[in-house]
Amino acid sequence: MNYAERALRTLSAGNRTLLRAENETSLLQEMCRVIVEQGGYRMAWVGFAQHDEGKTLRPIAHYGFEDGFFEVAHYTWADYEGGPTAEAVRTGKPAMAPNATAVIATHLPMALSEVAKRGYGSVAAFPLILDGATIGNLTIFAAEHDAFDARELELLGEMSEDLSFGIATLRVREGHRRAEETIRRMAFYDSLTDLPNRTSLQQELTSAIETLHTAHNPLALLLIKIGHFQEISDTLGYEEADLLVQEMARRLSQLAGEGRAVARAGEDEFALSLPNTSAEVAIRLAQRIMREVCDPVPLGPLTVDPHAHIGIAMFPGHGNTADAILRRAKIAAVQAKRTVAKFALYQGSADQECTRRLALMSDLRSAIDKNELQLYCQPKVSISSGEVCGAEALVRWPHAQHGMIATGEFITLAERAGLIMPLTRWVLETAFRQSHTWFEQDIRQPLSVNLSAQDLRDPRLVDRISGLFATWAMPPEMIQFELTESALMEDPIGALKTLQRLKALGVELFIDDFGTGYSSLSYLQKLPVDSLKIDQSFVSSMLTNAGSAVIVRSTVELGHNLGLGVVAEGVESEAQWDGLRALGCDTAQGHFVGFPIPTEQFADWEAHCQWRHRPTAGDATPTISH
Repeated sequence: MNYAERALRTLSAGNRTLLRAENETSLLQEMCRVIVEQGGYRMAWVGFAQHDEGKTLRPIAHYGFEDGFFEVAHYTWADYEGGPTAEAVRTGKPAMAPNATAVIATHLPMALSEVAKRGYGSVAAFPLILDGATIGNLTIFAAEHDAFDARELELLGEMSEDLSFGIATLRVREGHRRAEETIRRMAFYDSLTDLPNRTSLQQELTSAIETLHTAHNPLALLLIKIGHFQEISDTLGYEEADLLVQEMARRLSQLAGEGRAVARAGEDEFALSLPNTSAEVAIRLAQRIMREVCDPVPLGPLTVDPHAHIGIAMFPGHGNTADAILRRAKIAAVQAKRTVAKFALYQGSADQECTRRLALMSDLRSAIDKNELQLYCQPKVSISSGEVCGAEALVRWPHAQHGMIATGEFITLAERAGLIMPLTRWVLETAFRQSHTWFEQDIRQPLSVNLSAQDLRDPRLVDRISGLFATWAMPPEMIQFELTESALMEDPIGALKTLQRLKALGVELFIDDFGTGYSSLSYLQKLPVDSLKIDQSFVSSMLTNAGSAVIVRSTVELGHNLGLGVVAEGVESEAQWDGLRALGCDTAQGHFVGFPIPTEQFADWEAHCQWRHRPTAGDATPTISH
């Protein structure tokens, strides 16, 4: 027999197996199969070396004439035991026995007649090596005595190296998959209760509303709010408050049953979305929740009454978007707090709100055209040095009748009225003009501008920005751009192209609200960004919520591992600052650093604030003056 030809045939079949492998278990089992069926060997098996007291070799996969083979003895790679297989694992080099009968009879309680009956003539063992360490064995039995000549051993050794590479590749791939799943789960699930979070709820509501709108079916949303939650947390402590939340989550999930997803909509809020449900049925369920879920909760030696109240909002009667339904369910929960039943159906006037919204849309268009908006900025500070390192541009709208309009409200209005692009143009032009003013005042601090998903779809965006640089003769490092993770994921391919064109201008790019959207690590690696901004919802609760703390720490590590800077938003206290510094976070932004101020006041703020005199990490923290 031409042993080399047999080995070459086995190597070729093994390579095809490597290319098709989906996971490690199937790879190893399939490799053993092709060695026997394609290569013509008698039996093959793979084991992994355990680092226990007995140095066990644990069989993982096998194929061929192996019946009873793995039950008759304890396989080990200990010194002076185990034959060629143990020798290959110990030394990291191939080992063989030309007469397998003697070897098996020596190391296994198997009669010579049984060895002969199985047809084991000779045996060769090859180490499986990952990152310089032997992790196990590939052992092959041939029917012939004196098989495995030098050329055959060389080819089979090459196959074992390929198998080791395949194992390593699959493990890396599995590690990436688990990392992506972890990031996705952190973004869409609450770590304390393992329920879908608000982001997941909004996506689920949006999807359900689109489907129900087409079918002309209703949807009910119940918002269950735990009463006196902050008082309970302040009195009993965070751990007890967490136990209360977990118990309420368990009760609600049990009552909701299969097919109904309970979500944690806020620190002390749960939501239950009920497609194809009328207001009457929703009210009956609210009554049942009050009876069965809102009973007192034992917390150690105490029993706490959660005093829950429930708000109910309906699609389409109370709104036709997830945001509107959620907002009105929350209003109804506040209304329910004042009732005896402790649940209420939303009673607001949708017509009046719609009229006000339309009026504000018109006013916003006028405010943009007449330059009635104001540009504010919020400082950013380097955590390691305490030096001011820039500011984020924020737009404000002082309305003549309604006063300062909440930013979230008029941004939503701009999106609905198709005013995002005109609003962005106003912000860009004002930010460049202000940055030029700072530059002439010898203030070398970059000003960052937020771009929305609609902005990224604007084919003239990059040309407009390039023109502004030319108009004001500004160095590219003086202007930065921030884009939310969710905006990037609306059109990943288009967003990547826009970011590449922006990066070609020499500007720094930030991913804003990181952790609230969903982007894979493979996509994140492709983005030409410089920094991640941890969403303030995680930073604000990092000292009180274990899940938020994990997200903050993981984001800092992820950013640094990818060579990116990390900015923490919403830093409200010295304790948060110190925690972020301990994690190695690069930059802080929030009320502890500095409140948003009109951009024309920034020079005076920087001149009089004490951040520039803040000592380096490890020194005493001075009193901060803003």
